[in-house]
Amino acid sequence: MKKMVLALCLVMQAAALVHAEPPAPTSTGIGVKDYPWQALAGEKNEALERKGDRKRGKVLYALCRSCHLPSAGGRSDGSIPQLAGQHSSVLIKQMADIREGVRDNPTMYPFAAALADPQDLADLAIYLEGLCIPLEHGQYAAHDAVQQVTNGRDLYEKQCRACHGPSGEGSRHKLYPVIAGQHYEYLLRQMTEIRDGKRRNANPEMVRIISKYNDDQLLAISAYQASLLLPGKMCKTTAPARKP
Repeated sequence: MKKMVLALCLVMQAAALVHAEPPAPTSTGIGVKDYPWQALAGEKNEALERKGDRKRGKVLYALCRSCHLPSAGGRSDGSIPQLAGQHSSVLIKQMADIREGVRDNPTMYPFAAALADPQDLADLAIYLEGLCIPLEHGQYAAHDAVQQVTNGRDLYEKQCRACHGPSGEGSRHKLYPVIAGQHYEYLLRQMTEIRDGKRRNANPEMVRIISKYNDDQLLAISAYQASLLLPGKMCKTTAPARKP
């Protein structure tokens, strides 16, 4: 009963905040030196040091499931990212950045702002990390898919593999995200925004590497990344039944 009340209170709080404005940007995001990669040492670091509670995180996920779906798989069109199986450290950083206005996401802000404290961040993140990554995710499916994936593999092996790993597993300790199972359209949009200076909380090293890629190269890399599968972490999910 207490869990149901907590979930209801969180949803109501997020609804009340839905028109709230996030904090004003703290930097312009122009140039590598302006990217606050390790900003928010207080809340972020405190959440990283907390032991997350998966059961409580599942209750907190009531805030997120209407958009990210019960599986936390997001939307295959890339409008909503896949969160299941993501490193808790990465999720904590992104939620903290959104709460502080370092990562610009007005849609997500009211829901991130509804979380009470660093313990909420840790609980929600550890719950999401424990979920399996849905096999059914958005892929690049145009007529030239095979060629684009091949081209993307070459580029990935040269510049991306060292950080994101051979299977797209990323790194928990270095805050490199899992990209296996992520939607193609989402990957393409995020890389384009990082390259164009619109993702202000990006890793400066990522900004440096990606700044030289043109649109065709980003498309190919995204196509390959979306094709990656993480052994032992992928699963089939059942789509929720539609209400009449």
